[in-house]
Amino acid sequence: MPMTIDSSEVLKRIEDAPLLSSSASRLLQITADPEHSLGEVADIVKTDAALTARVLRVVNSAAFGLISTISSIDRAISYLGERLVVGIAIDICASQLFDKPLTGYEAQRGDLWRHDLRVAIASREIARLAPQDMAVDLAFTGGILHDIGKSILSEFLTGTAQSVLETIEKGEAQDYLEAERAMLGIDHAMVGYELARKWQLPEPLQQVIRFHHKPSEADEEHRSLVYAVHLGDIIAMMGGGGTGSDTLQYHMDSAYTDYLDISVEQLTMTLLHVEEEFSKMEASLLDGKDGGT
Repeated sequence: MPMTIDSSEVLKRIEDAPLLSSSASRLLQITADPEHSLGEVADIVKTDAALTARVLRVVNSAAFGLISTISSIDRAISYLGERLVVGIAIDICASQLFDKPLTGYEAQRGDLWRHDLRVAIASREIARLAPQDMAVDLAFTGGILHDIGKSILSEFLTGTAQSVLETIEKGEAQDYLEAERAMLGIDHAMVGYELARKWQLPEPLQQVIRFHHKPSEADEEHRSLVYAVHLGDIIAMMGGGGTGSDTLQYHMDSAYTDYLDISVEQLTMTLLHVEEEFSKMEASLLDGKDGGT
């Protein structure tokens, strides 16, 4: 049964959401440009004291086990890669969105960030297999941000998980996304898209957030990227890294084969790689937080 919640209440929450820092915003803009350089990334990091400190803590953390300490931002970024630097920047300024419990999805604190990190790793691996040239690090960033709408929509779904699943089981909704719209008049992809617009994210990232469950509806020029994140999301959920009650309650769009050259065997190998890379990346990010931000 639909809930008596006006979607304008959800939109108001979006307006109240924290802004991205100027550093994170600039990093997202620059890394969306395939012609950017690591030097440009380093220049941004160097102007942000908190980001500089966190990047150096991460690269020198026990997870990386370096013999000698790295004190140069240029060397740190070269070693970490821009994908991890962008993830650190987003985590610093939007941690209150990523780290809070998703009560509406019956997920624990940190589940959203862990899921997004898995999706980011999987999306990047899948993007490498695209027949056309694709910015693989942009796919990683898209994976980090794809489910950000859940952090806002969750409170409006509190106590509904069981009824939503029953609605899907009865065939009254095709998937969790449709059930959200039936109850609230809006779904987490739409909420995330509005937040992405508020943050003035690059258009490719807006498309990923809006259409990651319905990639065939994305603009043609961004569709391959959206399909990469769509598959990354499915792989993360298949590996047990979901966000609670909605895990595996979505359909895989089989048309991905028109945009991505990836076999079932490669998807399986990607799933295994994700878990290995996730463990290392999560450990490094947690170690990097030890000194505070």
